[in-house]
Amino acid sequence: MSVWWPYAVCGAIGYLLGSLPTGLVVGRLARGIDVRQYGSGKTGFTNVVRTIGVRWGALVLAVDLAKGAGPVVIARLLSDEPYVQAIAGLAAVAGHDWPVYVGFRGGRGVATSYGAALAMNPIASLAVLPAGIALVGVTRIMSVMSVGMAPVLAVVFVALAVAGVDPWAYAVYAIVAAALLIVLHRENVRRLLAGTEPKIGRGGERRAEPPPV
Repeated sequence: MSVWWPYAVCGAIGYLLGSLPTGLVVGRLARGIDVRQYGSGKTGFTNVVRTIGVRWGALVLAVDLAKGAGPVVIARLLSDEPYVQAIAGLAAVAGHDWPVYVGFRGGRGVATSYGAALAMNPIASLAVLPAGIALVGVTRIMSVMSVGMAPVLAVVFVALAVAGVDPWAYAVYAIVAAALLIVLHRENVRRLLAGTEPKIGRGGERRAEPPPV
């Protein structure tokens, strides 16, 4: 059998698990709403907190972390090739961002990408977490941590690869995941620069309906 089968299998597993619409399901069960019709229009932790509260947001966060970590662990069990793990992690992030089950409208992949990084190197991933939490504590803006810490984690993973501690596949994963996360947060970056980015718990109002065609 081709050596490419682990990439295909683990990529598919990662995408399908990542596509599980946690925030959408929780919003339906907890409040009977589609969280994509509120706040940022995304299905991740931050928008769930804005729309239905911290308790439900914590549940979404836990599951979305698992959506990233699970495919990496499965890939490690199926193959010794670190790049298979990287593909599985990136596929999970892509699934979360563009979920096949719900019209390819998902989140921005912050928790899912961090979950995959945790599975690759839990010590390094946890080491940068206090700085991210401190950023949120000072600014009260989640996107500051999301945009700021992804490049930091990528630098840490690159440094570990250069030092020979971790494989370069992990560094490649971290770089690609950080770049994707920043691109998907481009509107947040514009609002941060303009001083209009909502703080935690704010900005959960219903989104304006699109004009009729």
